[in-house]
Amino acid sequence: MTKKQKKILYRIIMAAVLMAVLPFVPAEGYLKFALYLIPYLIIGYDILRKAFLGILHGEVFDENFLMAVATVGAMLLGIYQEARGMEGEFAEGVAVMLFYQIGELFQAVAVGKSRRNISALMDIRPDYANIEDENGSLEQVDPDDVEVGTVIVVRPGEKIPIDGVVTEGSSALNTSALTGESVPREVCAGGEVISGCVNISGLLRIRTTKEFGESTVSKILDLVENSSMKKARTENFITKFARYYTPAVCYAALALAVIPSVVNLIMGNPAQWSTWVIRALTFLVISCPCALVISIPLSFFGGIGGASACGILVKGSNYLEALARTKYVVFDKTGTLTKGVFRVTEVYASPEFEAYAAEAMPEGEAGEILLKLAAYTESYSGHPISRSLKEAYGQEIDKTRVTDVEETGGYGITAVVEGRKVAAGNARLMGKLGIACQESGKAGTIVHVAVEGRYAGYILISDVVKEQAKDAIAALKENGIKKTVMLTGDSRATAEYVAAQLGLDQVRSELLPGDKVAAVEELLAGKGPKENLAFVGDGINDAPVLSRADIGVAMGALGSDAAIEAADIVLMDDNPMKLALAMRISRKCLRIVYENIVFALGVKALCLGLGAVGIANMWIAIFADVGVMVLAVLNAVRCLQIKK
Repeated sequence: MTKKQKKILYRIIMAAVLMAVLPFVPAEGYLKFALYLIPYLIIGYDILRKAFLGILHGEVFDENFLMAVATVGAMLLGIYQEARGMEGEFAEGVAVMLFYQIGELFQAVAVGKSRRNISALMDIRPDYANIEDENGSLEQVDPDDVEVGTVIVVRPGEKIPIDGVVTEGSSALNTSALTGESVPREVCAGGEVISGCVNISGLLRIRTTKEFGESTVSKILDLVENSSMKKARTENFITKFARYYTPAVCYAALALAVIPSVVNLIMGNPAQWSTWVIRALTFLVISCPCALVISIPLSFFGGIGGASACGILVKGSNYLEALARTKYVVFDKTGTLTKGVFRVTEVYASPEFEAYAAEAMPEGEAGEILLKLAAYTESYSGHPISRSLKEAYGQEIDKTRVTDVEETGGYGITAVVEGRKVAAGNARLMGKLGIACQESGKAGTIVHVAVEGRYAGYILISDVVKEQAKDAIAALKENGIKKTVMLTGDSRATAEYVAAQLGLDQVRSELLPGDKVAAVEELLAGKGPKENLAFVGDGINDAPVLSRADIGVAMGALGSDAAIEAADIVLMDDNPMKLALAMRISRKCLRIVYENIVFALGVKALCLGLGAVGIANMWIAIFADVGVMVLAVLNAVRCLQIKK
């Protein structure tokens, strides 16, 4: 508890003790009133003060005003009863204020728990950056003062304060505050690092590539801190509802206190002012909208906080609400469902080359020799396919063995490797050289290889599907998603192969960025009016589609400025299962919100009716107000409990 919360707790205890003792004190009339006034002011002075200030500032109709009018009225009614020789029920007025404060304390503790969940994310904010001076000693400076290109030192256990590139050292980084995952990420010299990660093992020297204000940590913190500004439609409805509801019930209570008594007088009956005033005061206590005003925002706040702890950043409760209504999910392929890392998945050596290799190059298997020749041929190229061939070969390449390298854009490369003329490229290159090649018919990029003018075989290079992608698609369908679609610029064969592997409902291939937007527009036109469409991309090349969809979700956005800015929801690691988790969080949050609305309005409507006809007394009113609020807040706190 905070100091303020502890102070309220002490006041609650003091007032409760006095409430328990006073019934045994022999006192009547004004003395009894004075004695009960002590616990009343101890527990309620701040509510009375807020109500008075609200009246001064023109903000009359709020929960403080309702509590003040109801309890002051109950205390004055007690004096009236004592003056007429009846038992003054001062205890009820004090009890209303006491239980209201208990409910407020309970709500404050619940909000604090939710804030602590988000404050764990706020822990990524670095306090300082280390700069090495001429003498080799470290000076701690404000990260805002560090210029781009400055070399900073990050010791084990310290946070990386600014995005940059490692110039010296190697270490493991704890990214759990950003991604929700506990597996460390290895970095070494030349590797890019982002702010907010914790250096676990080795000392790192990092050359900064951004200012602190533009670093990943600053963007994420700004996103989370401003998420409460974008309210869900349900939140806005409750705010608007309370604005009209509160004055309406105040006027209704006034009418209940006056009209029946006036009617009685006109009809020649006793006015029964005290009876109807008690009912009006009871009506006021019951009508307080605290349960809705507090629990609904707390539910969304808890949902956003719980999601952030799992590495899912939601830019506002409106997006959390929209995600719960999502029925169509559209995916980009590369970097979203696949790793975006090209690897050699098959090496095929033709029978002719096998015979040639056995005779002329007996030092290894034909497939190994074919891969070696292709890697050497591609050794001077920086193309991703060339890199994947060199990585698959896995040995150091002696470039002195390669001569007469000629690269033809859109075709491939020819070179002389250890005295043998080698060609590596696509089918067009083989056709240009007059060499018949064999098509594999498999998904992926085919690199055909010819040696000494004869076809030697092919190497299949494929983008690797993420391990969790198939389970993620299945989990989405379990969550009620009607259709999953993949949009990609890749070839039809590759796209259909990936879609079949993952169990996607629809796939469109060989698309340009503009074609993807058109495809999303078509899907949007076909969905129902209360159904949403989410587009999931890597956030770098998909900004137009992310912004066009009902909800843009950036996948694997650790360190991607484009993703954080373009998307409505950011999944901070490469795990597509996080999308299904985000959907479960949003639906649980919305379900709890509706439960609280129905429960609070139902109980209040029932108790208001009972109070108006005199069946419900002040104690039932206390339950209808504080009891309902506590139960609603307890229900809202469930949003923080996330099962991964």
